[in-house]
Amino acid sequence: MSWIRNAARGVLGGFLIFAGTAHLTFARDTFQAQVPDWVPLNADFVVIASGVVEIVLGVCLLLLYRHQVAMGWIVAAFFVAVFPGNISQYVTHTDAFGLDTDSARLIRLFFQPLLIAWALWCTGALAALRSGTTTR
Repeated sequence: MSWIRNAARGVLGGFLIFAGTAHLTFARDTFQAQVPDWVPLNADFVVIASGVVEIVLGVCLLLLYRHQVAMGWIVAAFFVAVFPGNISQYVTHTDAFGLDTDSARLIRLFFQPLLIAWALWCTGALAALRSGTTTR
């Protein structure tokens, strides 16, 4: 894997660790605004749980090099799983993270597929899929 992919994987891992830490500390209330009303769990629990998951995923991206393809799929699945929160924020016109207009919230929706692609690319998961392999 090229140094660019390794660097991108490191940045993504760091981003996940930072976001997870934010879930647990200074941005906890803000993240609660993204939990859709239809989720049958306490919003604070969802924010804490997703924060812990983000930290674990970030650490795994940084340390589990031998399992990076699997980690790419897992991180991509996580980004898919939290996408309804972004959609809910747009549909319900909820202000959070400086997204205080519908156009800003709509633009943000287009970044989630980029995160998914980033996770799959920087871990070699896309290359493994194309080559028909399941490992790096």
